[in-house]
Amino acid sequence: MSAVLGLGTYRVRAVGEAARIALAAGATWIDTAPNYAHGHAHRDLAAAVAEHPAARVATKTGFDPDGQHSLAPDFVRFQTEQSLDVLGRADLVFVHNPERTGHDRQHLHRILAAAFAVLEEFAHAGRIGGYGVATWDGFTSQAFTVAELVDLAHDAAGSQDHHLSGVQMPVSLVMAEPITQAIDGTGPLVHARDAGITTFASAPLHGGELPGLMTPELVNLIQPGSNPHTAAFHLVGACPALDVVLTSTSTLGHWDDAAAALAVPISEERLRKVLDVLSTG
Repeated sequence: MSAVLGLGTYRVRAVGEAARIALAAGATWIDTAPNYAHGHAHRDLAAAVAEHPAARVATKTGFDPDGQHSLAPDFVRFQTEQSLDVLGRADLVFVHNPERTGHDRQHLHRILAAAFAVLEEFAHAGRIGGYGVATWDGFTSQAFTVAELVDLAHDAAGSQDHHLSGVQMPVSLVMAEPITQAIDGTGPLVHARDAGITTFASAPLHGGELPGLMTPELVNLIQPGSNPHTAAFHLVGACPALDVVLTSTSTLGHWDDAAAALAVPISEERLRKVLDVLSTG
């Protein structure tokens, strides 16, 4: 089963309008954060989210609107309360870029365990559906592994019955290591899927930069007759163990093109060929 398309709201200007477009087109996930849209993303999303009660909402904790980062338990609790007040609900709360704490692995894991404990309280009370980790390079820098996150969640819950239910990381032609690992049956995406954790790909177009980096030859290798935008989604859709691909778009045309391409991923054989070509430069 191929991954589904969700709306990521990072760098989206008209967040509420983009959400209405995506939700009307069938989006099942909206991903946001308190610091997106200069701190106004939650407010701008609230009405659209209320109009589509079946849609699932993921937000984050870690960055305030001024860009300061903290995973202190009091801040995690305060920010999650604030998010629920404005958004109305949260099916998933990601701990946002925990590797940004700047601490060594052991200290970072203690910080994560404390943040997880707070989010376990919210989940146990039925106020959020679950929690997870949204990272840029936490897995590739070996700041943590999926197995370690699961162990921390067990410790936070005080039992095997934890609420760690999502991991998010960049997956694209630029950030291709998760794809290379997954097609070999290893890496964080596979380990998360095996643990029953929903996997999210962020930045499939690498912040909009990827289409401009793709040569006609590369596009044709991925999907003959395609264009850079859709070829990128044809490829990401072929990544094993991936559940949701988040795209930041404000137009129905781009949404429909991405959804159509994601639904028809390239074969594993072609995926391996593309990755081999990229690895040789």
